[in-house]
Amino acid sequence: MDRELYGREAVLHDSGLVARLSGLTRHGAARVPFEHGDDPPVTVFTGGRGTGKTALLKEVRNRYKGYTPLALLDCAHIEPPADHGPGWTPVTGALAELAIQLSPKVLGARPVRFPRLSLGLVAVASLSWSREDDERARRDLLRLGPLLSTVDATRGAAANWVGKVLAKLAARFAEAAVPLAGLLAEATVETVLEEVFSRLQRSSENWYGTYRNAGGNGKAGLQQLAIDFEQGGRRRREAEDFLVVALTEDLLYPYTGLRRGGRIGRPLVLLDNAHEPLGRQLVEPILRARAEGRRDRVVILAASRIRDHEGLRQATRTRLPETAHRAPCPRGTSVGSGILAVELTPLSPAQTRSAFDHHDPAGRTPTELARAVHRLTGGRPLGVALLGRAAGEAPEHLRAGLTPGRLLDLTVELREDTPPVPVAPTLLAELLPVRRPGPYAVLAAAHDEESARMLAHARLQGESLDGDVALRVRDQLRSEDWQEGPGHFVADPLLRALLLHRLRFEDGDHPHYAAWQAVHATLHRHYGPEPGPYRLHHDLALGRTEDAVTHLRETFPEQDVLGWLGRLRFIGSAPYPRERNRPGPDPRRAVALGQAPSGDLPSGLDADTTELHLSVRRLLHAVWLLTDPLALPDDEVADRLAHELRRLSGRHLTGSGSLWDAATHWPRDIRAWRELSLPPGREDGV
Repeated sequence: MDRELYGREAVLHDSGLVARLSGLTRHGAARVPFEHGDDPPVTVFTGGRGTGKTALLKEVRNRYKGYTPLALLDCAHIEPPADHGPGWTPVTGALAELAIQLSPKVLGARPVRFPRLSLGLVAVASLSWSREDDERARRDLLRLGPLLSTVDATRGAAANWVGKVLAKLAARFAEAAVPLAGLLAEATVETVLEEVFSRLQRSSENWYGTYRNAGGNGKAGLQQLAIDFEQGGRRRREAEDFLVVALTEDLLYPYTGLRRGGRIGRPLVLLDNAHEPLGRQLVEPILRARAEGRRDRVVILAASRIRDHEGLRQATRTRLPETAHRAPCPRGTSVGSGILAVELTPLSPAQTRSAFDHHDPAGRTPTELARAVHRLTGGRPLGVALLGRAAGEAPEHLRAGLTPGRLLDLTVELREDTPPVPVAPTLLAELLPVRRPGPYAVLAAAHDEESARMLAHARLQGESLDGDVALRVRDQLRSEDWQEGPGHFVADPLLRALLLHRLRFEDGDHPHYAAWQAVHATLHRHYGPEPGPYRLHHDLALGRTEDAVTHLRETFPEQDVLGWLGRLRFIGSAPYPRERNRPGPDPRRAVALGQAPSGDLPSGLDADTTELHLSVRRLLHAVWLLTDPLALPDDEVADRLAHELRRLSGRHLTGSGSLWDAATHWPRDIRAWRELSLPPGREDGV
């Protein structure tokens, strides 16, 4: 069944990017003209965690498997076999896996065979075999069985050729005083050619005559390949590069001349996590060969979590929607010009709404919930999908009161054969797969590198014995390509919300919330003793609002009204000390609407100052609620926000215009899901 890939139609439509590169519509329905002729670019989908790269590659696999040769490889998870010899490296292991996946028969065409790659991997497998350890040689040879089965399934799958290889090796050991990689490779290749390859396939050995120092002699080329592989370093890299090209040469063979057999779709090689070193080792030899004029016809679709990866410096860059009908990639003289880097764009609000409708077709959740989730997630597909599923699976009695924050508190059933999992920890583990997320949760409360380092020194001294924890966390976030920005040490709103959720609820100390209290109290002291905006910001995070109200009331008459509005906006952006699964409306709402008891007021206030104090209190709570990414918008509170700002405009002697503009524009910003603009009405919201 096709997955719902909201916003990814540009790739998977019958006239989309994959169809135009492969020449085949999904499910092999029809031919499609090749957009790039015989020189398709290496297409790299870029985007951070949770942006849908892996899901996209898997859907390409699901739609095209069985219709054209196809392989999907995760470059971050190539597991070495137990007790392997030196002939196994991540590159040789990946090449064998790719060949095995690409080899099965597809609709209307014979299986693809890999004789050239098989000979090369057989040659390097013989490294370090010795007469004292023929069991290692046997294990290494047996591991090659699935690969050799792509050449001849009847003979490659049988193990009798292994004994003959070992017998020939024993004879060579007797002849040579010192085991040499070249001699072992020669003996191994000779036996495999005789026992597994047909007469016609044996000519594939000649292809290695183009290897360095081979002089057109294929046997000499294979010997040199094994010697270079054994040397390591640059020589091994050259040998591995040649083996990568051997894979594409084998893939090209069925598509050329009379042997093409009516094939209509180009082979697809899908590389997930291609920003890893293995990804470059697999892609760059192909790019170099193409830059030299070689045409292999292989369509490579890769995914990179790092948008500005050094391997993409010379790529042609575009965004996903722009590839729907055309994806130009002009080839220059540089090797990297053969790459088309396609940035995966966030889901739109409409696509997020569609995802929620899929899980809640009856519309039993609040109307604005999908849009609020879009604000929280920034349209990141993983977050939208998981929170949409949580909304659809929420108990009936909770649905009417759902907010993004309450969705994080729920559990969700991801698979029918496994128990439900908690939403927030599951999403956090996907977006930040680190061994210990605790330090990240602590530092998510910080505003910048300075406050993060202070917080780490105060709260995380036991986390690291060999370096600054805050800098380690910063570098890890950078390596994962998480955005950086002013005002927050963890800039991404969704990641920060998940980390603060962990800080709040996963310390096992409900209702005291010891970890939350300790972290915000530490930052509160750091910014003291004067009642500045940072100190008051953490006052709100600790559930204390009166000092902030008093400060804003006392500074209200000053001439710098824009500065006052900026402080109000910053203080009110504090994370709310939420209670898990608290029933009923948000407590801030009653205060913002003036429906809560006024409580204790500072002593000595006259009637006019008391009125100002209460107005500022209502205004602060309205800003705190309306700008909270874990809450839903509230039209009544937005109207009250405008009312309070207009009243304050009439009280101020010099800054009434800015306050009046805020009364006009801030409710518009809230209803348009924008940050409160400053100056009010400024389009970029700064």
